[in-house]
Amino acid sequence: VQLQASGGGLVQTGGSLRLSCTASGRAFENYAMGWFRQAPGKKREFVAATNWSGRQTYYLPSVRGRFTISRVNARNTVYLQMSSLDPEDTAVYYCATYPNSDYEGAREYYNSVDYWGKGTQVTVSS
Repeated sequence: VQLQASGGGLVQTGGSLRLSCTASGRAFENYAMGWFRQAPGKKREFVAATNWSGRQTYYLPSVRGRFTISRVNARNTVYLQMSSLDPEDTAVYYCATYPNSDYEGAREYYNSVDYWGKGTQVTVSS
């Protein structure tokens, strides 16, 4: 399985970015997808996840209402629309996929990743 993320960059506080992640190597529509991030000197943290259909989503509380995860199965792509960006959002963002199509609760999305993509840098300037 390969995950290719793109869309990172430098943006000012309050700005927006959209990250994309295209997957290959297995049937995209059968698996949940997610986004994580890692800021300098910090552990990687869960940001958002969606089940196979896109109808079930979970978010890190600090991004809920500002970030939106979505997917287009026909394009094998998952997106992370980020708005009202803050310097605290500065991090390397990683796309992830899961071995199942969905999970019963958010906690399982934190810990069940089976493949990671290479990260894309998001920098929010103050």
